[in-house]
Amino acid sequence: MARSRPLVPTLLCTLLFVASQASSAQEPNAKPLRAGIIGVDTSHAIAFTKILNGPKSTALGVRVVAAFPGGSPDIPSSRDRIEPHTNQLRDVYKLEIVDSIPALLEKVDVVLLESVDGRPHLEQVRPVFAAKKPVFIDKPAAGSLADGIKIFDLARETGTPCFSSSSLRYAPGVVAAKSDPKVGEIRGADAYSPCSLDEHHPDLFWYGIHGVETLYTLMGTGCKSVTRVQTDDTEFVTGLWDGGRVGTFRGLRGKAAYGATIFGSKGVTSCVGSGAYEDLLNEICAFFRTGKAPVSPEETIELLAFMEAADESKRQGGKPVTLESVIAKARAENAQKEKGTK
Repeated sequence: MARSRPLVPTLLCTLLFVASQASSAQEPNAKPLRAGIIGVDTSHAIAFTKILNGPKSTALGVRVVAAFPGGSPDIPSSRDRIEPHTNQLRDVYKLEIVDSIPALLEKVDVVLLESVDGRPHLEQVRPVFAAKKPVFIDKPAAGSLADGIKIFDLARETGTPCFSSSSLRYAPGVVAAKSDPKVGEIRGADAYSPCSLDEHHPDLFWYGIHGVETLYTLMGTGCKSVTRVQTDDTEFVTGLWDGGRVGTFRGLRGKAAYGATIFGSKGVTSCVGSGAYEDLLNEICAFFRTGKAPVSPEETIELLAFMEAADESKRQGGKPVTLESVIAKARAENAQKEKGTK
């Protein structure tokens, strides 16, 4: 009878191999992942490329190599940026500009879906999921709650790593306030941000999402219902969380201010938000390397539902609307669409 091999040396060798692989992924000379941009009609397309292809690109381990311009003719802030942004990405940052998403996917390992318009995100990400390329979807994840749910359903069905976030989620002031020991357990938060509107999107989806992301960073999931008040200058949405916690979002018209006041079991503090592009990109690049999303699909769907419920509350004159009801309605819409295509 042959003697069995000792388990300890074998296990030790395995652990050392895994450790060396993890270490090599961070080596300065490690081959960077090739990233492609879908949609150059946002300042993020330029800002992210500048950072990822700049002096710190080796440490981040991701380099942008190609872009598909995209664009939405019916939104001036999208339409008017396409040509100058395309020219800058091609001429200054030497990106290859392609004429289709399938052509882009042939050249890249990972994808940054940056289209400023949330409406085309579902159709733009379908081929990305089919190719199983990890993808970051910039805010808003979609132009509607129904599309957002469908996006994450497809990500799960295809086994493709995917997440969405505003950079405000990683603003240093917000992150520090969330873990401030002098505050203790967070029992409530009042977040604020600019909230310009776009006729093609539910009201908070267009820009108010920054403040809603801040609110969810602090409060986490568990919102049950919302009520909304709107004036010419202000949006005010109150959310009732489980455990009796209350969180609010104040949307500002024409005021470039971001931040929150946090109420905890030990004290109260405030924080100011910022762009935090590098902080967000650190999270995105780690996600591309590991496939582990720093923001769960459940949280993103819930914050989309928070914004959709706020719209429904407005339609009902400020009455409370449950997130469960708008999610159920969105899933029913998706089921009806699926039925109609069969």
